[in-house]
Amino acid sequence: MVHASPRPLRAHAAGSLLGGTAAVPGDKSISHRALILGALCVGETRIEGLLEAEDVLNTAAAMRAFGARVERHADGSWSVFGVGVGGLGEPEDVLDFGNSGTGSRLVMGMMATTPIRAVFTGDDSLRRRPMGRVLEPLRLFGAEAQAGEGGRMPITLVGAREALPIRHHVTLASAQVKSALLLAALNAPGRTTISQSALTRDHTERMLRAFGAQIHVEPLETGEAISVLGEAELTACPIAVPRDPSSAAFPAVAALLVPGSEIRVPDVLLNPRRTGLFAALRAMGASLEVVNRRDSGGEEIGDLVVRHSPLSGIEVPADWAPSMIDEYPILAVAAAFAEGRTVLRGLEELRVKESDRLAAVAAGLKAIGVRVEELADGLIIEGMGRDVPGGGIIATQMDHRIAMSFLVAGLASRDPVAVDDTTMIATSFPEFCPLMRRLGANFAEPG
Repeated sequence: MVHASPRPLRAHAAGSLLGGTAAVPGDKSISHRALILGALCVGETRIEGLLEAEDVLNTAAAMRAFGARVERHADGSWSVFGVGVGGLGEPEDVLDFGNSGTGSRLVMGMMATTPIRAVFTGDDSLRRRPMGRVLEPLRLFGAEAQAGEGGRMPITLVGAREALPIRHHVTLASAQVKSALLLAALNAPGRTTISQSALTRDHTERMLRAFGAQIHVEPLETGEAISVLGEAELTACPIAVPRDPSSAAFPAVAALLVPGSEIRVPDVLLNPRRTGLFAALRAMGASLEVVNRRDSGGEEIGDLVVRHSPLSGIEVPADWAPSMIDEYPILAVAAAFAEGRTVLRGLEELRVKESDRLAAVAAGLKAIGVRVEELADGLIIEGMGRDVPGGGIIATQMDHRIAMSFLVAGLASRDPVAVDDTTMIATSFPEFCPLMRRLGANFAEPG
């Protein structure tokens, strides 16, 4: 596997305010699912606004390997001509998912109840991430898997010859595991029921309904149970991908931190299970307004207007974690520039992301002069208001969100902040640097 040379970058305090429109890319979670469910339909699924980042393009390549026809049109839209549930072909080569835990886990679920064989791998970061959490329940359907130590890639997965429906409780607050099992259920006879104690992202459930699956969601005292009728026949439908709130988080926090700034982020996904960061920032005192709310393909979207605001430290409830799990690195940066203490808990899942994000965030904050205590499940951050020293070089650990978060920190700290690599940002937000520069960010290669 060929790796690009590291591309370090340094962020300097903005010479002026940040302003303008931040047209962030399409939502990554929805983009993955649109390609996968499109491949499981018969007929053409037309997708507008697909995120054209490495993670999603690797999922598109995997769909081609399973026999679907996936095309990009000159106007930027995409078409997926599917093979139907149970119609997947066996890939001729290894499936390389790069840095994408979402794409790899969802595709494992997609194929686990079809009697074919596939080999899954990824980059160094992905090969360190635990996959047993999805492989073990997929074995209940009848799938077989051979994996490296600790259930890690490379993984050879053989789909069930005679798939069985299952009843399974997912103990982790993981939308990836839940979604993988729901996708596996599509080709298992009878009704499969998956329950969780936490309310995780529900994009898979919403999109399954749009494609015609028979799906029922039952609220529980804590969490919910989702049942899907197998041997499904999915009907192709158009998908308009809203803009990614996880990507919107970076320019939004930058605007909050740089005095005088005001930006607008149009067409952002406002699914309540994805907007925990916005709620947390408002609780800290952020001027963050949503205008022009509307519906798009079963998901609420709107335009986000963000203005510079002084922030105050808060205690973020642990049960908010599923609604903002990817946004904690940038929330930690916001907390560093707040007045007072911020406490973040319920973050065990961050230990097994693209990096150990808890450790990486704590190390990064210390490197820019912020006092932070790393807990087993969270962080305690002593905010410094407008007096964050900055300086230092941040070890990104091949994690795109660490890189982008600390570049944002450098726009408001006294001294510049450098990150050791930015190549991995392309996995989720290829336009991050040019977009931020258009808003007024001062990024430069280290001399």
